[in-house]
Amino acid sequence: MTSMQLPHQEKAGMVSGRVALVTGGTRGIGAAICHQLAAEGASIAAGYSRHHEGAQKFQSVMSEEYPERLCTLHEGNIGVADDCRRVVHDVIEQHGRLDILVNNAGITIDRTVTKMSDEDWLRVIGVNLSGAFFIAQAALDHMIERGTGRIVSVSSVIGETGNIGQANYAASKSGLFGLTKSLAKEAIFALNRAQRPPGDGMGLTVNAVTPGFIATDMLATIPDKVLDRIRGQIPVGRLGRPDEIARVVCFLAADQSAYITGQIWSVNGGMDM
Repeated sequence: MTSMQLPHQEKAGMVSGRVALVTGGTRGIGAAICHQLAAEGASIAAGYSRHHEGAQKFQSVMSEEYPERLCTLHEGNIGVADDCRRVVHDVIEQHGRLDILVNNAGITIDRTVTKMSDEDWLRVIGVNLSGAFFIAQAALDHMIERGTGRIVSVSSVIGETGNIGQANYAASKSGLFGLTKSLAKEAIFALNRAQRPPGDGMGLTVNAVTPGFIATDMLATIPDKVLDRIRGQIPVGRLGRPDEIARVVCFLAADQSAYITGQIWSVNGGMDM
């Protein structure tokens, strides 16, 4: 006599039914984060500023791989406050709500301090740090009103260690540490003031992830000899993969991660211990 087999039931993902906005979400680490979140059940809003053809291709791939998830594109300049507010508004309008914000967009303009222009400094700070603040500010209003949410910022190991020729980038990425901890405290303060204490529910958390050297387009122009030297500084002996960052972001975005807030998670192969 054979035992009766029950029909297969799809296991609910870590972020099932959630809506996630990922800035810089159509390439590199951002695209990996979008894929991971969609695989775990979230609908995706991917922000981008250029490369329209690449963004459209990304959306087509997402729609093909996750036909049951809504994936929208949102063009804007993350370094412009009004664009940040507009993008958040558009996401809420198209998806009905916003549960997860991933501040991933970032740029580099590398110069030594003596050769760095005012524009080199201001542009990197404007996109990497000010942009994260402006879009988080807009998302936080919505999340506080709903009483739940997740904000995860993608920083960098360079924000922890510094680097020659990257004073602007290092300052912007280390600035995300202070922003993360302050937003985490203010989010809980605002929920309590609105008589929506986190309690045992999903809550409203703010965290950051600091990738090490990850195999993306940002490293594609680095000469092989330099890459070999970088690998030699990484205890695990290799570059990281975008999906390795995405897994940590998805974990922090999950409902079950409600007891983690104001934290900086390093994913760097042991470069900074």
